[in-house]
Amino acid sequence: MNAPHPSSAFIPADLPEPTYADLAHLPGMEPARVPVLRTIDFLKDPLGRSAAMVERYGRVFRRQDFGGWGVSLIGPEANELVMFNKDKIFSSSLGWNPVLENLFPNGLMLMDFDEHRIHRKTLSVAFKTEPMKHYLGELNSGIARGIAKWSGAPTFKFYPAIKALTLDLAAASFLGVPWGPDGDKINRAFVDMVLASVAIVRKPLPLTQMRRGVKGREFMSAFFAAEIPKRRGVAGDDIFSQVCNATNDEGALLTNQEIIDHMNFLMMAAHDTTTSAITSLMHFLGQHPEWQDRVRDEIRAVKAETGGELTYEALPKLETIEMVFKESLRLIPPVPSMPRRALREFTFMNHVIPAGSHVGINPMITHRLADVWPEPEKFDPTRFTAENSKGRHKYAWVPFGGGGHMCLGLHFAYMQVKSFFWHLLADNRIVPAPEYKGQFIMFPIPKPRDGLPLRIEAL
Repeated sequence: MNAPHPSSAFIPADLPEPTYADLAHLPGMEPARVPVLRTIDFLKDPLGRSAAMVERYGRVFRRQDFGGWGVSLIGPEANELVMFNKDKIFSSSLGWNPVLENLFPNGLMLMDFDEHRIHRKTLSVAFKTEPMKHYLGELNSGIARGIAKWSGAPTFKFYPAIKALTLDLAAASFLGVPWGPDGDKINRAFVDMVLASVAIVRKPLPLTQMRRGVKGREFMSAFFAAEIPKRRGVAGDDIFSQVCNATNDEGALLTNQEIIDHMNFLMMAAHDTTTSAITSLMHFLGQHPEWQDRVRDEIRAVKAETGGELTYEALPKLETIEMVFKESLRLIPPVPSMPRRALREFTFMNHVIPAGSHVGINPMITHRLADVWPEPEKFDPTRFTAENSKGRHKYAWVPFGGGGHMCLGLHFAYMQVKSFFWHLLADNRIVPAPEYKGQFIMFPIPKPRDGLPLRIEAL
């Protein structure tokens, strides 16, 4: 668990690994005879098991999983403490490394403090206004082509269909080229890498999911490595070209390995989390056709103003779909929990948490706290009107994280979602199949158990 990490004035050379005895003063789980079985049981129903622990132990509790002992902190105040991290107590790198170090090492989320700040600033060039306008053009054309294949077709499973489409969209926006014959291999590589992140066996032994994930990373690293020389010194509007030519404060380019690591992570974040988010939104719109109507009316009104084209300047006018998106992310956040590691002892809600503790915050549960969200299980996008948002804790809603580690691609995600529903709902309606059960697997990234069977019915 003591993974290697970059040196920093804030990170001790070696942190203790707290044991049950070190955390015994906290409410929470007792030692399990076979901890791995406890993890397997949790993964069967993460939402239900997490809610039960909060009900039993409160908002600070001791937990045990395949990684050992840790502490869960629940609620907006916990989110603010950990995400804002004003006292530099928490390491994102040491939190995520046990989960992702074999799969997405040195991605932006796995960096801390000065290293994170420098790389974030360097990468931010890819998300400035002019590149974003280019990405929107690629999204609009790609989404229109994809949806045209679905409209009027028989019932199909939406999740694999949108996963294929978002991969194509990521290829256009991120690489500026189609995936070509490697598309299926790339999709498989990312699926294997994400599934390996919560695999019970943490070493890449033969025939294990971790081994498949590591092989997926090797494939993707070779793919990006072969492309880098073609992008160096060449102007391009795609994210990959922007990253290949980005420079830090001293004017230095990123190394090839740094580019590979960042692209692996950015592609995963853009592809898998956006697939999950759009799927969740389709689920809720299918269950609530009245909101489909409200979104459609708004899209048609904005279309009348723009002459039918979704422009970058028109994006802020799509307020209804933004509210629906936010409510969907509240109930099914693409990243259900976020790990950190405490670099030194701290106190929260009168509980002393020792240095080295593995600390987890849980958007999936915080987004359902009844004292923060009245009738928390109810789907109600009006929670996010300006009036209804007044007075709500800034860290009550955190699907994109917060503080210095706020998702770098936040605005890209909003743009992609607005473009998707702009093209989908203006002239179609979403009709869930009668057999659809509406059940989601929540970890590691939420997806519908049955693939979300539906049809897109032309109006």
